[in-house]
Amino acid sequence: MTEQAIATALACLLAHLLADFVFQTNAMVAAKRKPHILLLHGVIVFAATALALGGSLLPVGLLALAHVGIDAIKTYAVPEQHRERLWPYLTDQAAHLATIAVFTLYTPEAFAIGFWAAHSTTLIPPAFFLAGLITATLAGGPAVGGLMLPHKAQAQPDGLENAGRVIGLLERALIFLMVMIDEPTSIGFLIAAKSILRFDTVKKTRK
Repeated sequence: MTEQAIATALACLLAHLLADFVFQTNAMVAAKRKPHILLLHGVIVFAATALALGGSLLPVGLLALAHVGIDAIKTYAVPEQHRERLWPYLTDQAAHLATIAVFTLYTPEAFAIGFWAAHSTTLIPPAFFLAGLITATLAGGPAVGGLMLPHKAQAQPDGLENAGRVIGLLERALIFLMVMIDEPTSIGFLIAAKSILRFDTVKKTRK
């Protein structure tokens, strides 16, 4: 893969992550069966991708249309009781990545002819970092949720609302940063600290 293609793929990936996990609220996800909400999400995908590439409006429009089509299939074809499972989430994200790969294959120069091309050396490293951070934190949340869904019905300890989600975000962010600064052994201290904080809960209820 050429440097131009890598830059194009990275810009599209970052735009996808921003549109799906930063600019798309939980309320939008819950109301996605409404056509205007689905269309709004498509507009966000289009705007984010066009901005990330610095142009290429026609190809970006096709990519946004494909994104909406994939989301529509997931929204209307997958039963609501299965939507939080791991496989619909992974299938949905794999389809989006496949469309980005096809887009890059046919228009590898999209970033190079865009507005940001002259600043690629400066922009690409932080774009990689931001894409990795969003993937590890916000995009990782639904994956963990789907993986742990079979255990959701079991007794849960009392706690603050959304505390588990916030703690999960912080833990994944810390793990990502530890890897980025080349200190992966520090992850062991994070696991140990979490285990110590759970001693009291385990003592009260073995389940």
